[in-house]
Amino acid sequence: MNASLRPEDRRPARLSALPKLPVFFDLAGRSILVVGGSDGIAWKVELLAAAGGTVRILAKDPSPELLALVQNDPERLTLSRRGWCGADLQGVSVAVADIDNQREAKLFADIARRRGALVNVVDQPAFCDFQFGSIVNRAPVIVSISTDGAAPILGQAIRRRIEAVLPSSLGAWAQAAKDFRDKLRDLVPTRQGRRRFWEQFVDAAFASRTHERSLTATLDQFAQEVCGEALERRALGEVVIVGAGPGNPELLTLKAMRELQAADVIVYDRLVTPAILELARREARRIHVGKEGHGASCRQEDINALIVDLALAGQRVVRLKGGDPAIFGRTGEEVAACREAGVSVRIVPGITTASAAAASLNVSLTHRDHAQRVQFITAHDRHGDLPENLNIGALADPQATTVVYMGRRTAAKLATRLIESGLPPDTPVVAISNVSRDDQQSSHTTIKNVAHGASLPESGPLIIAIGASVSAANESPIQQGSAFNALNEERQLVAENQQAVSALLDH
Repeated sequence: MNASLRPEDRRPARLSALPKLPVFFDLAGRSILVVGGSDGIAWKVELLAAAGGTVRILAKDPSPELLALVQNDPERLTLSRRGWCGADLQGVSVAVADIDNQREAKLFADIARRRGALVNVVDQPAFCDFQFGSIVNRAPVIVSISTDGAAPILGQAIRRRIEAVLPSSLGAWAQAAKDFRDKLRDLVPTRQGRRRFWEQFVDAAFASRTHERSLTATLDQFAQEVCGEALERRALGEVVIVGAGPGNPELLTLKAMRELQAADVIVYDRLVTPAILELARREARRIHVGKEGHGASCRQEDINALIVDLALAGQRVVRLKGGDPAIFGRTGEEVAACREAGVSVRIVPGITTASAAAASLNVSLTHRDHAQRVQFITAHDRHGDLPENLNIGALADPQATTVVYMGRRTAAKLATRLIESGLPPDTPVVAISNVSRDDQQSSHTTIKNVAHGASLPESGPLIIAIGASVSAANESPIQQGSAFNALNEERQLVAENQQAVSALLDH
């Protein structure tokens, strides 16, 4: 079957390897056995009971916290002050124990597994069928975080950040949506209409201060608005042209992320990294239309026709472009094609490579003293040569910063013409490839050396910055690699320190 796939339909791997499969287990009415009386066990008991389980606790010396839990919830929690035996595991769905002795822990796990129970022995991974993660509770929305035991403190830090982002009212909105789902199918019969309804719902859930008592009325209003919009649009899809930034997924905008999560089809170019595609909706079809250098590539006319046809078929199309769509992305042609066909089209901007390159080198593209203007140019025409209509006089302005996109092949020719037009030969130049990615490289030189054929980074998308404002980058001791790579090394050291601290705490 794979042999029959067209090259543009073949998808990259969507998931990296998972150390554990995240699942959500329904414990309502199930029998759970917990062995141990520590404060750590008390937290697990509280979590299991909150998930609806009936928890039987065996502890010779229960902690005050555990005793208080049992007293406050006698219907779901029972406590016996004794050790465990094999018969205790009969009919149990989940078995949790705090047992230090490894032989006893192994015996407990073996008996529990033979009787069909899932097992967790505290701090003994070999005897665990599952792990407890850090929990963010906005029921019915539940977020669980796991570091696979590598750095529990990191998991707690992630939980705190998520807690800060998710509004406290999110649970009420989610419950209202759960109650509204059946009604929604009657009110909004089309899949595209329901998609737009849920987009409005998400915006409101994260930003609205609507009182909980009016949530149902708010959802009714959203459904009515979507129905009216659907009649006007005749169930057409739409095209959203999205900037993916220079490649690092952390530089993707929140709005771009939302569009990726809502796409039916993603039409992407070669500058879009696998890490960006990993963030897209799993069910979305991916179509690669990348242009490879100056060789054979998808014609722009074919790309225009493809996104229009998909939208006319009712699909929500994300046209994903590297960098910012408005910077040398031929976005205007795609917008015009959509409008001519009567297809709704929107643009979501991205971080252009020039901005990311400057940030990675800790320099500014402007400077009050010697760079009052920034100019972006593309240094090749449709034939791969230096465009004849470039205003070389303006580009040779020493009070401007010039950023050259797609200029690897024509850099020497451009540099020669700039010097001939008056740009000082010692003008600083920084050439950066694979901006913002792990393999970013930079070369620091002068416009004179570029004119004489100075070597530039040879692989990956290249950007060249020319002007006095980038002189600070030339003072950097990092000539190959970048400040971004140094930051990655620092992050790795921090991660190793966190693991060391975690190991000490565990012991």
